[in-house]
Amino acid sequence: MCLKYTDFWTMKIKIKDVALDKKGWSLYRLAKELGLPQQTVYSWASGRTQPSYENMDRLCDILDCGVGELFESEPVQQKLF
Repeated sequence: MCLKYTDFWTMKIKIKDVALDKKGWSLYRLAKELGLPQQTVYSWASGRTQPSYENMDRLCDILDCGVGELFESEPVQQKLF
């Protein structure tokens, strides 16, 4: 059997970078500004969980950015059999 690889793209959230670049804020400060637990924002930033649509809208409002600025695509190599 021959293994083949193909590239897929995933979206990686970059909340930490945007918060720092746009406002000079840490994730801790962002959590305080959003009125959310620090662990929630850290979980989003690490990719363990994703913000709800409502929280994504709040993030964009508070950081003065578009949704596209909060994400970057990265290739993921997967095996095809």
